[in-house]
Amino acid sequence: MDHIRKRLFDLILILFGNTAYALGIVMFVLPADLITGGTTGLALSMEHFFGVPVTLFVFCFNVFMFILGIIFLGWAFAVTTLVSTFYYPVILGVLQGIPGLSGFTDDPMLATICGGLLIGFGIGIVIRAGASTGGMDIPPLILNKKFGLPISVMLYGFDFTILILQMLFSDKEQILYGILLVLIYTVVLDKLLMMGSAQTQVKILSKEYEKINAAISQRLDRGTTLIHATTGYMHRDNPMILTVISNRELNALSKLVMDIDPEAFMVINRVNEVRGHGFSLQKEYR
Repeated sequence: MDHIRKRLFDLILILFGNTAYALGIVMFVLPADLITGGTTGLALSMEHFFGVPVTLFVFCFNVFMFILGIIFLGWAFAVTTLVSTFYYPVILGVLQGIPGLSGFTDDPMLATICGGLLIGFGIGIVIRAGASTGGMDIPPLILNKKFGLPISVMLYGFDFTILILQMLFSDKEQILYGILLVLIYTVVLDKLLMMGSAQTQVKILSKEYEKINAAISQRLDRGTTLIHATTGYMHRDNPMILTVISNRELNALSKLVMDIDPEAFMVINRVNEVRGHGFSLQKEYR
């Protein structure tokens, strides 16, 4: 039952993300005649250089990317991507028919910013649901799975390559707005993908490590690891406490440590993602 609910929730997210994506295109990108990355930008380039119709190229390219998605990302991913493949053009057509949405603003800068925010938000929601909007979204996901390359960096690379192709037949302002659009939606996408997964790692070196270790477990309900350490000057063996906490718990941890040992040495740094019990898995109490 829980599995069915999760699938249903993911489907709702995919539909919602594609709707936000389509809103960004209809309300801001198309009316302002902005150049963009992705499959649409690639199709415009192919039409200009080789005379391939945009619709034909988009269809063939999406089918090819869909097959790659099945091979490298699995059938479950392909099914959810199939939803986006059919839903996105439908909702795009519906939104284009709503009076007042097209040409929401005459300011190209405002259109670029708002369009980038909506596109990044929409793509991010879909990817967080375990799917994609198809087309040029699939290669970065494959590279991320196979080689661990960041999705946002790969999107930058592909989109800027596509923008470079369009620079050959676009005016200067279109080029600048296109670059800004890609920058905005990839930054928003990156922030959205990292939302809720970034945590804070803290290393604590103190002579009162036993008290601090117990306090972290009992008062903050966080796990710890004791790492063998030797001080560099006095060469004294002193276990170091390693713990990972949420960003909101940092002040509470700092106060806890300082109350026990004001001379404690703490190293604090952000980590991009944490998996395991208490974070990506439910805690188990013994």
